[in-house]
Amino acid sequence: MAVIKRALISVSDKTGIIELAQALNALGVEILSTGGTAKLFREQQIPVIEVSDYTGFPEMLDGRVKTLHPKVHGGLLGRRELPEHVAAMQQAGIPNIDLLVVNLYPFEATVAKADCTLEQAIENIDIGGPAMVRSAAKNWRDVAVLTDASQYAEFITELKSTSGATSQATRFALSVAAFNRISNYDAAISDYLSSYKPDGSRADFPGQTNGRFVKLQDLRYGENPHQQAAFYRDLHPAPGSLVSAQQLQGKELSYNNIADADAAWEAVKSFDSAGTACVIVKHANPCGVALGSSPLEAYSKAFQTDPTSAFGGIIAFNRTLDAAAAEAVSRQFVEVLIAPDYTPEALAIFKAKANVRVLKIALPPGGDTPWAQGRNSHDIKRVGSGILIQTADNHEISVTDLKIVSQKQPTPQQLEDLLFAWRVAKYVKSNAIVFCGNGMTLGVGAGQMSRVDSTRIAAIKAQNANLSLQGSVVASDAFFPFRDGIDVLAEAGAAAVIHPGGSMRDEEVINAANERGLVMVLTGIRHFRH
Repeated sequence: MAVIKRALISVSDKTGIIELAQALNALGVEILSTGGTAKLFREQQIPVIEVSDYTGFPEMLDGRVKTLHPKVHGGLLGRRELPEHVAAMQQAGIPNIDLLVVNLYPFEATVAKADCTLEQAIENIDIGGPAMVRSAAKNWRDVAVLTDASQYAEFITELKSTSGATSQATRFALSVAAFNRISNYDAAISDYLSSYKPDGSRADFPGQTNGRFVKLQDLRYGENPHQQAAFYRDLHPAPGSLVSAQQLQGKELSYNNIADADAAWEAVKSFDSAGTACVIVKHANPCGVALGSSPLEAYSKAFQTDPTSAFGGIIAFNRTLDAAAAEAVSRQFVEVLIAPDYTPEALAIFKAKANVRVLKIALPPGGDTPWAQGRNSHDIKRVGSGILIQTADNHEISVTDLKIVSQKQPTPQQLEDLLFAWRVAKYVKSNAIVFCGNGMTLGVGAGQMSRVDSTRIAAIKAQNANLSLQGSVVASDAFFPFRDGIDVLAEAGAAAVIHPGGSMRDEEVINAANERGLVMVLTGIRHFRH
């Protein structure tokens, strides 16, 4: 245990700092501090020594230089167990500093403001703070370092229980947290500054990107048992995203469970304004999606699409799961169940299915931004020794965005079903073909090299599930390059089709729709999902 006799406190965020200083003072700790923090302590009658008085060197350059002094860094870096360090510090008149409490200038919060200028960003780059944090964190065997107000309460509890001492385990954990904070801070600065172009404008993508992720858990294995894996979250995750899930019961989530659960949850969230929805996912693809007047009806319709593929799938709801739906779901083999909430009766039903992973995720608050909608702003994909980064596919369409190009006009019901089918197709792997009708999927063709093959597979899926495609609508995630796809879906019984358009043969495809008596609607937007 290392007893704290002297602490240096210099914080931008004053949250909880009075309580910490009072606790230190009660234990007889000498407190050093800078400018505004020292002033606050004096106002609260907490004894404090100004750093400028301690070093004998005044703050200068508008506060840019105040702690960059040997008496500060020597006190933090000196190793107590090395006689030569002890002797050198005594000769230079440098006492030990046993505790550093620093949080940094609010760079991230400053640049997050829409009207932030480059000059404002530069002035909010902390220099002395990170330097002190590095010194203290490096010398963790002798020095404790606090970098966030969330650490104060537990730290005070330990000090009170040990008469002012800290354990080696505590100091090491605080050191790791300190280096993580510095890493995140430096990365935020790099991301921001490297987005500037020579003309002073900002690029959509920075010259260097510095991803920061926090490990949530180690996984038993990856996609296959011979692969190792772990689950990480964004440093600042979007509200209502999978990483915020609370697991209420069941086995540990696997790598594949997490990937499929994310696909199901992202898809079902997109129907929040449309009503009660259920999405069933298998191997990253929706195999059944439906709307209903209740969770039970939505699930029953979704399950009907492809009962075979639904076996061992991931099931997600966008409404509280009640006992009636839980009873129906419990009759099939399900790997993961996701909903914003569950009634006590529903949870009681799943207690008998101890292996089922039951996740509770609050829906995002909603709003105009992807963040408020619980969506990522960017997508990242690993390739070779690099990554691909793109803005996320958060585009939504409404009836007013559609262009009707066929001679036959859609009915209001067909328009509603076309928009439903289009929304589902967005979450199906390309090439994607989705037959729908009456607020439910009827057949899904996914991940084929040929769009016409996806069309045939979707029709076969419907046939296998004894679902009629007569009068159905179809969504294609990209344009039809030839008329053969139109012929296949027309022969299957479809009455309307929605796709982006944009092919060199659009006229040929539109003519095929007119020949077949189909409604054809173009979106002007494609939804490839690889």
